Amino acid sequence: TLYFIIGVWSGFLGASMSLIIRTELGMVGSVIMDEQIYNSMVTAHAFLMIFFFIMPVAMGGFGNWLLPLMMNVADMAFPRLNNLSFWLVPVALLFMCLSLLVGLGAGTGWTVYPPLSNSVYHFGGSVDFAIFSLHVAGVSSILASINFITTCMKGKISYVLSLEYLTLFVWAMIVTSFLLL
Repeated sequence: TLYFIIGVWSGFLGASMSLIIRTELGMVGSVIMDEQIYNSMVTAHAFLMIFFFIMPVAMGGFGNWLLPLMMNVADMAFPRLNNLSFWLVPVALLFMCLSLLVGLGAGTGWTVYPPLSNSVYHFGGSVDFAIFSLHVAGVSSILASINFITTCMKGKISYVLSLEYLTLFVWAMIVTSFLLL
């Protein structure tokens, strides 16, 4: 449930940035902001929607809610690891929001390619905050993946389920978890 709350909150924050971007594009010339702030909004919008809306809701929310039910286990294999994995998400979100406030923000685009992300174009710490935020979110995803894989194997072994009888959602969580490792 907490994954859903933070995911929806991040989704609203990303959607509000999308409205600001669309307002800027809807008029001729720079009306609301300059080019650097516009690029920072596009970057933050992309990071928020991918790493703080889709990933927490799809993997964290639905994974923690449906995977134990489908595997017929009482809870995830490592509840404390699950707790740590969740609480890293707000920390990463805080660093992402801080990257907007430092300097003029990290206007690197969602790919963070070197021409825009090196020290020539961004001399402040905004890119550092954004990249550190993605690293913290990545650690959270890795910890959740370990927990999902272990929960699937624990449920499979304890109830003698064959892998061919698992639902498509469980297969998707297993494959995605292995890809995240």
